[in-house]
Amino acid sequence: MPYEVRRDFVGYGANPPNPKWPNGARLAVNFVMNYEEGSEPSVQDGEGHTDIGLTEAHGMGQTIQGRDLAGESLFEYGSRVGFWRVMRLFAERDLPMTVYGCGLAFERNPEASAAIAKAGHDICSHGWRWIKHYELGEAEEREHIRKAIASTEKMIGRRPEGWYCRYGPGENTRRLVVEEGGFTYDSDYYGDELPFWVNVDGKGQLVVPYSLTTNDGKYMVGIGNADQWFTLLKDSFDMLYREGQTHPKMMSIGMHMRVIGHPGRAVGLERLLDYMQKHEDVWITKRVEIAKHWIKTHPYPGKGLNE
Repeated sequence: MPYEVRRDFVGYGANPPNPKWPNGARLAVNFVMNYEEGSEPSVQDGEGHTDIGLTEAHGMGQTIQGRDLAGESLFEYGSRVGFWRVMRLFAERDLPMTVYGCGLAFERNPEASAAIAKAGHDICSHGWRWIKHYELGEAEEREHIRKAIASTEKMIGRRPEGWYCRYGPGENTRRLVVEEGGFTYDSDYYGDELPFWVNVDGKGQLVVPYSLTTNDGKYMVGIGNADQWFTLLKDSFDMLYREGQTHPKMMSIGMHMRVIGHPGRAVGLERLLDYMQKHEDVWITKRVEIAKHWIKTHPYPGKGLNE
């Protein structure tokens, strides 16, 4: 039976599996830096409008017809300034992160691409461009996946290990990702706090869920300052850490260079990193390491899953 996206309202239920995180960690934490700047829809790239999503221009997911030079410069801030600030915060603490990277964005900043490669951060492809994959036809989406891989290999020196779309996938996306092959996992899902397996045309595909809640996108929908963001993330961490005594989970934290890279917001990230590091039994790690651990500890149960 060909793969189709099916809704699942049950999941692991009241008794989720013990992930058995390394060294008995109560919580696995993954920080994600979204590298999108330069790949968003723009007049330069033929769309006829300026994408100003997740910027001070007008908030999330909106567009301006023609060129919006303010919107363009807000994206450029992320690549020119915010990127380096976020990289420094993690380097100073010797902490890993995952980069959700768009291939074309990598190509437009070779210096940043080289810094990511040198730092050894893992790459989860965010597409060739920062566009909505659910608006693409199957053949076009297949080509975008291939271009994303090629751009990443060219600029980072290695292929992406995971896959994640802008604002979620289309109905064909997971099947095309599996068809292409070479991805350890995808993160096109928001409905859980632990990885899980799905059966895609007879092959096991690991899903490592992401979050739009523990994400700096909240600055665009109501949170006004670093204290508020820090409190949301701290409270989320604290509850998961307490629960981790008996039911260990994972926590994904999404960052955007043009959002959290501004100094008045970066201080909240700085506080969060330092706060988490004060706790024992917390595994701050790369997304691909979570996936590899799950594959080893909870291997694919077999073809009959989700059928």
